[in-house]
Amino acid sequence: MTGFGKAEGIVGSKKLTVEVRALNSKQLDLSVRLPSIYREKEMDVRMYITEHVIRGKVDVLVYYETMEAEKRIALNRPIMEAYYKELKQFSDEMGMSQVDILNAIIRIPEVLKPENTELSDEEWQGVFQVMVQAVQQLGAYRKIEGDKLLDEFNARIDRILEERNALLKPMEERNKRMREKLRNNVSELIPEDKIDQNRFEQELIYYLERLDISEEYQRLETNCSHFKDELRGGCQGKKLGFVAQEIGREINTIGSKANDAEMQRMVVVMKDELEKIKEQINNVL
Repeated sequence: MTGFGKAEGIVGSKKLTVEVRALNSKQLDLSVRLPSIYREKEMDVRMYITEHVIRGKVDVLVYYETMEAEKRIALNRPIMEAYYKELKQFSDEMGMSQVDILNAIIRIPEVLKPENTELSDEEWQGVFQVMVQAVQQLGAYRKIEGDKLLDEFNARIDRILEERNALLKPMEERNKRMREKLRNNVSELIPEDKIDQNRFEQELIYYLERLDISEEYQRLETNCSHFKDELRGGCQGKKLGFVAQEIGREINTIGSKANDAEMQRMVVVMKDELEKIKEQINNVL
């Protein structure tokens, strides 16, 4: 299920931002991007996300802006002075210009040393709390999307049931037409007084039984009710997928037995609603 969470906070002299983005995926596919100072805590981040996000393609992005000027490097003055004296003496002896001495000293690795950037427990706790807020925002976003999805599922199942209930009238009209058509066809071939009415009724019942959808009609309602029960119980998408397959099986059988334009139209509507349900089931955890 897709989702997005973002949280901001002030941690020391840093304005911290944590973003958590999630796309639908069958399993948890986690990507974490941290500034170098927090990289040692990547496993802590992964463990927390794994515990609180069931599945999805999840990207966690942490970045910050410095609220005040930071001293990134420090000069190693004793080494710098020692190199300067040596290079000045050498340039004087060789009669060389001293213009580029400072540039040469700056390039010496020992002269510039990075500032101590050890991560304190206090700072990490502040960062972690901002991350927790972002994950909570992601959960709230997914909850809203899930509620909308629940309403959509229920509405589409209700539409399938409406079309299912409406099948009775065209089915009765179809049977009546079939009865009249068969009788007319027989009458064209056999005189009325020669027709065995009992045998005719038996053959008619046999023919109509091949088109009978009463079992599928009942099972369709049962499966739709089962689907809605699973929604209320907060089941997994995989189980909803199984129930949807059963609904589709009954709809297809009804369609194969319909032999009527109006019934076929209703079957098409039910199939369309079911396909939209199947597309969205992939977004259910």
